[in-house]
Amino acid sequence: MTRPLVQALCLLAFAACALTACSRPEKPETERPPAPQAVANLPDKDTWKDASKREAPATDLLDYTQAPQKRAKATEKVVLDQGAQQRADIDAQAAGNASPPPSDQ
Repeated sequence: MTRPLVQALCLLAFAACALTACSRPEKPETERPPAPQAVANLPDKDTWKDASKREAPATDLLDYTQAPQKRAKATEKVVLDQGAQQRADIDAQAAGNASPPPSDQ
């Protein structure tokens, strides 16, 4: 007798769960718009028009990425100057002249 009663209760509980799971969700309230979640900290309208009032753009990342190129350009100048000095020494030795003293750089 208890077994059919337990089965009937389980069937009722399953039916109740199935009916509530298939119900439609409630419609949101449409009379008032939702409150904003975040507040933007925008500068004054005059700041946008006057460039002297604006902050300078952040250049840290730009400087970091361009640092190797700047070093390479500086090294290129040194290498080209030393190459010109070496060519002058070779030309002087080929002409039979004594090589000029090394320049201290």
